[in-house]
Amino acid sequence: MPLIDKPHAELLTYAGRNPRPADFDEYWARALRELDDTDPRPEIRSSTVCTPSHAECFDLWFTGVGGARVYAKYLRPKGGGVHPAMLLFHGYSMHSGEWMEKLAWVQEGFCCAALDCRGQGGRSEDNGGVLGTTLRGQIVRGLDDPNPDHLLFRQIFLDTVQLARVVMALPEVDPARVGCHGGSQGGGLALACAALEPRIRRTAPVFPFLCDYQRVWEMDLAKDAYDELRYFFRMFDPRHEREQEIFTRLGYIDCQHLAPRISAEVLMVTGLMDTICPPSTQFAAFNKIRARKKMIVLPDYGHENLPGVNDSIFAFMQGL
Repeated sequence: MPLIDKPHAELLTYAGRNPRPADFDEYWARALRELDDTDPRPEIRSSTVCTPSHAECFDLWFTGVGGARVYAKYLRPKGGGVHPAMLLFHGYSMHSGEWMEKLAWVQEGFCCAALDCRGQGGRSEDNGGVLGTTLRGQIVRGLDDPNPDHLLFRQIFLDTVQLARVVMALPEVDPARVGCHGGSQGGGLALACAALEPRIRRTAPVFPFLCDYQRVWEMDLAKDAYDELRYFFRMFDPRHEREQEIFTRLGYIDCQHLAPRISAEVLMVTGLMDTICPPSTQFAAFNKIRARKKMIVLPDYGHENLPGVNDSIFAFMQGL
């Protein structure tokens, strides 16, 4: 079969290329301390947009690090009781999607929260506060700031944890039965959320973004979702004199380095023809997961709708 990346047998042992910063663990310990000190101040307001017969729908707002107010759609079954919960994360630049897309989870008895990432296509605030370019993409936001704590994806990763904490504290949610799921950027965020919130029980990332940036660069695939890497080098390091420094700093927000922290059971999905998020970058994260895990591989598919995957994930999450 045709290949756009390493053969499958090599993917199974691929260890990743992007450097891991020496102070990576302290970086995320410091980030979580900042989150601990951030009062989420959750607000839940009934939505008038969606009024199905079996669900209650709400606009959920909470405060993330740096004071940004972050939005999520929140749905719960009617009739009371305590339920498992699903956290849903969307693709890069998009938003939390339509209410109707979440109703199958509620019908099955889940509470469901879908995040709007700050500064993307939804309602969450992006309150800035970073030195350096803000023109091309969120991977490079904060890359030239003297303080690596200002990397924007650090804040977005922490928003997934804050959402999990807010949802787990709701009286109708069983905090021991919470899962998370997303595709592309949402897959990366599902990995990050499970890594940084140890109470997440199951996670289902689909072709996760935000993994092994240096591998993307070396494959000449810094385009489409990763185009901002090429922009950043062209504008700010045209001779690549800082290449090692730049990729090392990106290592703070590389999901492969967070993956060993995951204790949740993992179901990951990839297509071997993916030229948006190359399979090797995804395996770099998967191979570092120490928890119980399974990978569904579709050899002839890329970054697209994958047949049967939604049903597999639904069945996986029914085990919460």
